[in-house]
Amino acid sequence: MNTTIRKLYCLFMVVVCCQLIVQPMLNAEIYRIVDESGRVLYTDKAAENTRNIQQTALPVQTYRRLYPVKSVYDGDTLILGNNQRVRLLGVNTPEIESRHRPGEPGGVAAREWLHNQVRNRQVYLEYDQEKKDKYNRQLAHVFLPDGTHLNLELIKQGLAFMSIVPPNLRYAEAFSRAQQQAEKQTLGIWRESGYQVRSLDQIASGARGWQRFTGIPKQVQQKRSFTYLVFDDQVSVRIANDHLSLFPALEKYLDRNVEIRGWVSRRNNRFMISVQHPSALILR
Repeated sequence: MNTTIRKLYCLFMVVVCCQLIVQPMLNAEIYRIVDESGRVLYTDKAAENTRNIQQTALPVQTYRRLYPVKSVYDGDTLILGNNQRVRLLGVNTPEIESRHRPGEPGGVAAREWLHNQVRNRQVYLEYDQEKKDKYNRQLAHVFLPDGTHLNLELIKQGLAFMSIVPPNLRYAEAFSRAQQQAEKQTLGIWRESGYQVRSLDQIASGARGWQRFTGIPKQVQQKRSFTYLVFDDQVSVRIANDHLSLFPALEKYLDRNVEIRGWVSRRNNRFMISVQHPSALILR
């Protein structure tokens, strides 16, 4: 065996070994079970009675792993049995009262709903592009064994609003449709006075948390790291240049009534709302 063939053979064996190690982790055995009442359940444990059991494979990009839930911190954060905190991706629920901040309308309702869903149960975690945030919380889509997508259900019930942060874009379209329907039906937070849309000339009112404003942008300003939709000399919307590809051409919004959804930051007498996904800019 000459040197070239030997190198190719060694490379081939390395690839094969890597596949043998990684593939079992990605293609864990998942079983689809239909119980006597007709409910569809998913589990990683095979039961003795296999009459209604069908083995299935979750694709790599939607691989899920089962964990026990210890407790619920708030409407979008739960704690696993290993004490790891999990932040539900793509959604944000109102804050609950703590020593650091006052509670917001709808915060307790969201927490109680999530608690009732996961109490004494296990959940599947499905990850997107980023597995953890800067607070070392896991970032995940959370599913019950019956397939219920809790992130999505929070939006459907009007208990949360969508909050997409690139590069974690999975299910954004489904979230958007669910939010539009919940808003149309004025469910949950959409009927709370604190979350109703206001004119941008009220931005200095001192309201905190997630807010909705309408205004007419007049100018687009592009700088090194961010591009700004300028409404007037006091208010602008900031978009990271890395995220611009997700948006239509920003000139589309000029001289049109736009609703902005997000958190307001203030510096001196200037106000800014950072937007990371086009779902936070709505033409009215």
